[in-house]
Amino acid sequence: MTTQPALSGLRVLDLTRLLPGPVATLRLAELGADVLKIEPPGAGDYARMMLQGEADRQSGAPSAFYRIVNRGKRALTLDLKTGEGRAKLIALARNADVLVESFRPSVMARLGVGYEVLREANPKLVYCAITGFGSEGPFAHKAGHDLNYIAYAGVLDQLAARGGTPVVPNFQLADLLGGALSAVMEILAAAWHVARGGAGRCIDVSMTHAMHAHNVMAHIALANANEASTRAGAGLLNGGVPCYDVYRTRDDRFIAVGALELKFWQTLCEALGRPDWATRHWSLGQAIGGADAAQLSAELAARFRERTRDEWMTLLEPLDCCVAPVLTPAEAAAHPLFRGAEA
Repeated sequence: MTTQPALSGLRVLDLTRLLPGPVATLRLAELGADVLKIEPPGAGDYARMMLQGEADRQSGAPSAFYRIVNRGKRALTLDLKTGEGRAKLIALARNADVLVESFRPSVMARLGVGYEVLREANPKLVYCAITGFGSEGPFAHKAGHDLNYIAYAGVLDQLAARGGTPVVPNFQLADLLGGALSAVMEILAAAWHVARGGAGRCIDVSMTHAMHAHNVMAHIALANANEASTRAGAGLLNGGVPCYDVYRTRDDRFIAVGALELKFWQTLCEALGRPDWATRHWSLGQAIGGADAAQLSAELAARFRERTRDEWMTLLEPLDCCVAPVLTPAEAAAHPLFRGAEA
């Protein structure tokens, strides 16, 4: 049975560039929305040239970065610095449901196509601005990128090695979680409001504020007056217990053990030939980040060094004990979970 996509008929104007906004509108397009990507004349979206492979440079094709985050969208070149371009955007907004932009605050207003102008043209328009630090406040006009946002939000501090040095992630948490997915959530909520007869809305998605709100484990630690547990190796979910950690194997690969619940830990201990370890679990009183946890983690690490990653997975994966191989991106793409899925 074929069903119509949930957002079929939703008309979206995408004025964003680079990663957060384009991924937000990509997700809307994947749900059936008609997305029109609007770029300035000349170079257009900076993503066209970023991370460009040699074959694309030779052929003059846009980068894989640009193609991946903008697939399924229609495209239009529009110069908003001209009266003709501004008039065209206003005309498009009259018949649109959603407009998404990621300029610095006040840029759209300075161009003469800010929310107030577009709302007059279409009172039902959902206008979403994705910003680094919000449209108001002392940091509203401050420049930044993903690493800056997660640093201010207290998230980068949580992504630290056991020595305490923060690790620069190759997954853009603020751009994708704080920006793209937060924008999709806010847009869908506003569209639901409009569909029920409400007026359009202006949404301000601050990537830094969204990341701060999502830093739940740190908020819990602060509420418990136990900020020390947020340090690497000290908390329940950041290496402070043997049953929830990453271990190196004989071939210098890694496996991720997520046996947080006692039943999974017991199954794992039996499979490892160490049923005596089963009672050494945080739910049975083992101190999180304590001496016994550290000792058992070392013993477990030694055990996992006895076999290769794939040998361990052959044994453990069928047991459903929350153990996973740490896959490279290439391995993940070829894995049965994702094989054949769109890149």
